[in-house]
Amino acid sequence: MNTDEKYNAKIATMKDYTYQWQPDNFDDPSQPILKITKSSLGSFNWCSLKYKYNYIERLPQDQTEAMRKGTILHNHRENFFNDFDIQKATTMNNSEIVEYATGLMPVDEYFDISLTVAAFEAQRFIESVSENKTHEFLPISNEGKFDAEITIRADTNKKFTLSRDYVIHIQGIIDRIFIEDGKLIPFEYKTGGWKDYKTTSMRQEMAFYQLLIENAPDEVLIKNGLTRDMKVSHWGWYYPVSNYVYAEPIKKASMTSVMNNIAKLIYAYERKEFPHKFFYRMCQHCSYFGICDGANEDTWL
Repeated sequence: MNTDEKYNAKIATMKDYTYQWQPDNFDDPSQPILKITKSSLGSFNWCSLKYKYNYIERLPQDQTEAMRKGTILHNHRENFFNDFDIQKATTMNNSEIVEYATGLMPVDEYFDISLTVAAFEAQRFIESVSENKTHEFLPISNEGKFDAEITIRADTNKKFTLSRDYVIHIQGIIDRIFIEDGKLIPFEYKTGGWKDYKTTSMRQEMAFYQLLIENAPDEVLIKNGLTRDMKVSHWGWYYPVSNYVYAEPIKKASMTSVMNNIAKLIYAYERKEFPHKFFYRMCQHCSYFGICDGANEDTWL
């Protein structure tokens, strides 16, 4: 079951939405509005031609080992939090908690990563017991799907001024949202290795999540265990392969960057221009490398 099938839900108060969007039809209420997800926006930022191939033209691409690994490990961690019994764990000593957390992880080809995650969560639970905060151990939202409609003003991005204001649909699945002292902390789970240069892109991903939470209608918030008065104070990410976890206060500059990138994407739709961005060390791993004329031409420069 793919992500769209697993989390498919129609919000009655929202318009239909699509990646195959036509800006010229915006004033026609029977036509869908533009859909943007964290992944689609990230793909556009990486290479707008790859975005066109994948989201507009819907060209097939093979599932890579990294994609398969990510799906399996995300499912493991989602199930871990669904199955973790707080009441049961509070009766255990520290070594028993570690054993219990480990036992919740499936034994498969990625068990070494799961062991790292289990040890991390066991230690986090032990600390929550010592601080009398076991009520904050489990996420308030576990792999929650969020939908929202937002308005992008024509002057959002001064470098890419739009012909008009647009209402768009944003959507995403937030790995985890924790709550601490009444404040929300969305947390992203990554199954690759950590590199410091990823900090900027991670902040933009988390800012996209914040945008979702702040603009989601009440029915979406309630479905995910949230209420309108809850505010995001921090965000963070966890890379178990590198044993790297990080959390920080929200960054307003990252939110501005996300809004600018969304406007830039709409600008591309207005002009029907999605040029390639060639960088061989990255492009050679692209699913569309073999059919990208730009990449193949630049390879021989």
